[in-house]
Amino acid sequence: MDEGFISLKHRVDCYHCNQAADQVITAVPYRADVVCDNCGATRVFIPRNEDVAGEGAYNKPECYDTWKLEQEAVCRNCSTKGLHDLTIGCRRFIVRCRACGFTHLYRFDLEYIDKKPRE
Repeated sequence: MDEGFISLKHRVDCYHCNQAADQVITAVPYRADVVCDNCGATRVFIPRNEDVAGEGAYNKPECYDTWKLEQEAVCRNCSTKGLHDLTIGCRRFIVRCRACGFTHLYRFDLEYIDKKPRE
């Protein structure tokens, strides 16, 4: 994935291996992933919409816990380096620039388990 947009780790119990593990979160304009650093379980989200939207505009009830995170990144719309709000659920992955409100909405598309041994 491209460097420079969203890249962070969030430690929670993995939905697949049920172990406390870092979930490696990355997002670029064409894709967003959440990968368990322990077992390799991967959720892939694909883009559905980009727009200047009010806070919470794309948030809808999810089937499991929703992660509300923040990450510093350069906005693709206003080019400001600043905080972006991330909302990650089982069906949606949302990235919103706090400076201008530009929002990336990704929808869940694919899930797979990496069969390679984890180091």
